[in-house]
Amino acid sequence: MIDHNEEEFEYDGPSKSQLKREMHALQSMGKQMLELNHEQLDSLQISDTLRRAIDESIRIRQNEAKRRHLQYIGKIIRQEPDPEALQAAITAFSAGSVEHTRRHHLAERWRDRIITEGDSIIGEFLSHCPDSDIQHLRNLARNARNEVQKPQSAGHGRKLFRYLRECIDANEQM
Repeated sequence: MIDHNEEEFEYDGPSKSQLKREMHALQSMGKQMLELNHEQLDSLQISDTLRRAIDESIRIRQNEAKRRHLQYIGKIIRQEPDPEALQAAITAFSAGSVEHTRRHHLAERWRDRIITEGDSIIGEFLSHCPDSDIQHLRNLARNARNEVQKPQSAGHGRKLFRYLRECIDANEQM
């Protein structure tokens, strides 16, 4: 007969497997960060140590060295103040994400309204994104309206869209 001692087991923290899964998730986040451009990286709230590690990874060519450096980046991310918010910001940059699509459509709607309704709608946009440069926005809107009337000049609608998108992204990441 087997004697079973009824001992209560205390929680010792996550298992070794759980810790490995968490580290792989952080390394995956680091890999996503390596795919971002400089403007996107600048907009993230990350430590200088993490930014230096990401910049340093560009010069690494050997596969094993890349793998070890990605582990190092994962370790640094674990020390960041809010890794969940960082992951949400990175996900917002991916072209297929719902958040990216929502912001894209929002910027398109604002651009179309600003072009068709004129400067009267700019005040409404400023209430949505108060840190926007009103003079620059009016300039871009005027050029985009002129482009609609005279199609030979190109690109002003896109410039307006890009600026609106930057303002929306900056406002919603706060």
